[in-house]
Formats: sequence, C-alpha cells, structure tokens
Amino acid sequence: MKMTSASNNKPKICFVIPSLNGGGAEKVLINLANQFGKLVCKPVIISLNKSLPAYSINKELKVYHLLDRKSDLILYRLYYIIQTFFKLLFIILKEKPVCVISFITSANLWTGVTCNIANTPYIVSERTSPDRSINQLNNFSRNLAALIYKRAAAVVVSARGIGGCLKENKAFKKLNNIHLIENAVSQFDRLSLNKVHSRKFILGVGRLAYVKGFDQLISAYGSAKLDNTDLLIIGEGEERATLLSQVENLGLGSRVFMPGTKTNLQDYYNQAELFVLPSRNEGYPNALIEAMSFGCPCVAMDCDFGPAEIIKHEHNGLLVEAGNITAFADAIIRLDNNTELKSKLGNNAKRIKQTNNAKSILKKWAQLVLAPDQIVTELT
Repeated sequence: MKMTSASNNKPKICFVIPSLNGGGAEKVLINLANQFGKLVCKPVIISLNKSLPAYSINKELKVYHLLDRKSDLILYRLYYIIQTFFKLLFIILKEKPVCVISFITSANLWTGVTCNIANTPYIVSERTSPDRSINQLNNFSRNLAALIYKRAAAVVVSARGIGGCLKENKAFKKLNNIHLIENAVSQFDRLSLNKVHSRKFILGVGRLAYVKGFDQLISAYGSAKLDNTDLLIIGEGEERATLLSQVENLGLGSRVFMPGTKTNLQDYYNQAELFVLPSRNEGYPNALIEAMSFGCPCVAMDCDFGPAEIIKHEHNGLLVEAGNITAFADAIIRLDNNTELKSKLGNNAKRIKQTNNAKSILKKWAQLVLAPDQIVTELT
C-alpha cells in the first residue's frame, strides 16, 4: 500500500517506539528514521516515554518525548494512559504524516488506536517472538491487537519465524498483510589500531538480561577451559550482579570481563577470536549480523527466532541446539582449535554486508510507504 501526499512535496513519516534506550529495536528504528531522511520526506520520531537516545539521531529529525514516568501506582497509570492517548493523537493530527511506523507491541497498540481515529495509514512491526509479546497479552488486549494489525497497511516482521509464530495465535491466523524485512547491518566509525583487550578474547554483546542467556555463555566458557582466551561481554542490564556472582562462583574472575556498553563495538568485533550468541530468545539479532559483517566467526544457539535464518550451519557460522550448554562449549572449543574453520566461517560471514546492506533494506521499507517517484534514484 503506497501513501502519497499531494499537498506536501516532503511528506512526513512518524516513527513510534516505547523509548529510545539501548536495544535492538531502538537501534533499528533510529537507523531507519535517519535513512528515511535521505529520501524525499521528513522523518519524525515519537518516544512514548522520556529517555536519552542510546544511538545517534540526525540533528534535522524532530523528536518527541511524551511522558516522564515517575510512579507505577494505579492512579498514575490511569493518568499516563490518558496522557499517552491525547498527546500521541495530538502529534499525529498536528504533523499530518502520510504514514506512521511503530515498533514493539505496546507502541503498535497506541499507534493503531490513534491512527484509526486520525484516519492515518500506519505500519506495525513485531521485533521479537510473539511468545514474549502478543501472546502475553490478556484476551481483550490480544483481540484489540488483532484488529489493529488487520487494519494496518502492513505488519512487518524481522524474521520469518516471527510471522509464523504470530499466525499460530488464533486471533492472528487470518492476517494477510505480513511483510518480512530483515535488519540492516549497522554502520560504524573507522576501526582503531588500539587493542581493546590485552589477550585473545571471545565476545558476547547484548543487554544483560535473562533472555540473552549470558549465564549459559559463562557456564559454557567455564566448561571449555580455554586458558589462553578470555571472555568479554559488552552491555548493561538488570542481570549484571547475578552474572558477576556466577563468574566469581566459577572462579573465572580473572578471565571473564563485563566492561559495560562501548561506543567502539567495531573494534571489539574486529579483534575478537569469535562471537557467541547464547540467547534464549531473539527477534533478528543485530549483534550477530554486526559481528558477521566484520568476518568474525560466530557460534549461536538456535533459539526462536533469527539465528537459523542468518546462519547456515558449517558455512558462515555454527548453530547449536538451544539451551544445550555442553554443545555450546564443544562448538567454542572446536573453533578455538581450528584456524582453517574459523577462516572459512569468517570469510563467508562477511557476505552479510551485501545481503543486509542499509540501502537495500531501506528500499524495502520505502516501497511499503512511498510512491515510486518519492524514492531517490540511488535506491532504485
């Protein structure tokens, strides 16, 4: 479905998300809005909650922050609901976008409700397994979501498995507007010549949350007994204290490091011996395709969803049964001891830069939203 604006040579497109804090969905949305700014349109970002952007937003983009939540008491929740509804509706009516694109279930619901009232076309996007989002809703919210998704110009999923899981839910079984658009490989600054760590290291990147499975990684790394190779886990999150306690209990304090978030991830990807993804659940893991783009050989747990759609086992990476810590440790040992296999997997992994380059991914989004004459020549 194409949305055009006869009255405005530069149509506005609004991007809605719960917050702009660090995370895969936030990175993808901000990068997408920045990229859309290169087309003949004006992107506008709407964050439902006040937060400092974790990623760089082009200075010419307008950004709204709707609420600064300070309490979870029920009366405040009601106040926040009313405020979110009227503020979002006001912005949509004021900006008059030709389309609103929302990421993450909660933002999708708000977008659908307000856009149906404002008679504005909208696209919703699910970024993770429905078992962690849609399927966790109560009956009323789930049925509301189904109605909103059916009326959307498109339901975009980042992995084929997400769309399949969504349609397994009875309320979404008849959805016929699902579109697959994978994540683009992030653009990074130039590589530095400085070493990020004094010894060889295995790399994990992501939010320190249970779903990311870093406890499984630490256990596997401990079992692998790689005396000459450390483990670095880049990221922050609520599981930091638990993970540090696990590291100490396993006697790995001198070999496992968690230095927090880093702005020079490209140097870590480039210098790592291998990248590991131990997640219990994913959507379409940005860190995995980023590591692959630098030719870093990768080992990933075959969780729902994403890794199996990115990695071809034994060709551009290794896939391990989800939750199998022994197999994960064996795969790490195998790569650590096999230079030829590491080279093969790393070289093949680099091809992700062609299949998931920012220009081709932007074109897929633009074709959903804009008329052909609004897409610049360089993207055609």
